[in-house]
Amino acid sequence: MEPLIVLVGVTCIVLITGVLKVPPLRRLPTALRGGLAAMFLLTGGAHFVGMRDELVAMVPPALPAPEVLVSVSGVFELVGALALLWAPTSGPAAGALGLLLLALFPANVYASGTAKDWWDQLIPRTITQLIFLSAAGTVLVDRLRATPLRRHNRKQPAVPAGRGSRDSSAIAPADKRRKADAGG
Repeated sequence: MEPLIVLVGVTCIVLITGVLKVPPLRRLPTALRGGLAAMFLLTGGAHFVGMRDELVAMVPPALPAPEVLVSVSGVFELVGALALLWAPTSGPAAGALGLLLLALFPANVYASGTAKDWWDQLIPRTITQLIFLSAAGTVLVDRLRATPLRRHNRKQPAVPAGRGSRDSSAIAPADKRRKADAGG
């Protein structure tokens, strides 16, 4: 339950900060990056401090070396959380963390069999994981959409003086389209 509270709380704080002071933070995918980063810092840290024994106990018995699996997944979560905070790596990080959530889902199913609290039962755990996966997917899709735009909007190299002519055939194709759209 705590990871969900952190995801929602930090995402809301980032959105409010965007509305009040920092306009780039107004976008939901950007706010989700902050919320996911905080959530994965919390859960990744729990793999080493505080809840390590509970997380080791969540590993299904069919899997070997539960302590190693918990440590490796904790490192992946911490690295992914940090990578979410830098725009160029946030897309791959969101995709990798989404895959990690899917890979770890069997541990959630196994843990739900011994759950004492209602939020640790299978249905609430599944819904929570779907929320986390949706947040990671939103960030991934946003970054994938942003990537082609950066490539498309690159400036055309300038023609050195003395080369080319000033007639319309020297205008780059993208410039011709802009000129035609502007009515010129």
